[in-house]
Amino acid sequence: MKFPWQKKDSESDADASGSTPASQLMGDEAVDKQEDKPLPKGYTPPKGRPTPTRREQEINRGVIRDPHALTAAQAGQRRKELKKSMSKQEWKEFKRKEREETRERNRIERERMDSGDERYLLARDRGDERRYVRHWVDSRRLFSNFFMPFAGVLLIALLISTISPDVYAILSMILWVAIVIFLIEAVIIGFRVNKAVRRKYPETTETGFRLGFYAWSRASQPRKWRTPRPQVAIGDTV
Repeated sequence: MKFPWQKKDSESDADASGSTPASQLMGDEAVDKQEDKPLPKGYTPPKGRPTPTRREQEINRGVIRDPHALTAAQAGQRRKELKKSMSKQEWKEFKRKEREETRERNRIERERMDSGDERYLLARDRGDERRYVRHWVDSRRLFSNFFMPFAGVLLIALLISTISPDVYAILSMILWVAIVIFLIEAVIIGFRVNKAVRRKYPETTETGFRLGFYAWSRASQPRKWRTPRPQVAIGDTV
């Protein structure tokens, strides 16, 4: 008779002989094969922690919107308690000062973003490669610089020309010719900017499509509307 805590004969024999069960050996071989399998392109190992929120990233970078570094729930509770402790006039004055501080803080953040301060830039604009792409685009005159003004003017012209089929046909032809030119130049910009970036930063991990699209999206904006603001003049060597 065997008690529940006693091992079976096969298990005790395996332990005594020092051998490993066949199922465990097969499991180890499967794990080894899985580890040897090549990882897919773009694979990143798990971080083992949740992705930080935008608020946490801003606090880490020094861009703290709330001087008390409170969560949304804590900030809401704090405002309720603060409102109860004030009269209507005091609360009105507090909100006025709060709006002024918010406007001033937003103005400072906008200025630093326009100046290219990495702490205040959007994720798409950060990095040495992206900065170089901006300088590369800002130092050149491109046909794509007129994309947005051309699109606005042509849209208005098409709306007006609906009263005349002949004018509408001419403007439609002009539109398609311009679209083809913009597409061709977008491909050329992407090719040239990728070549320049990889020559300056040979160890870059940026993909060609992302750099090319980033360059063309900036080139298609009027110079005064670009963020961050251009820091090089047209014709400068970058």
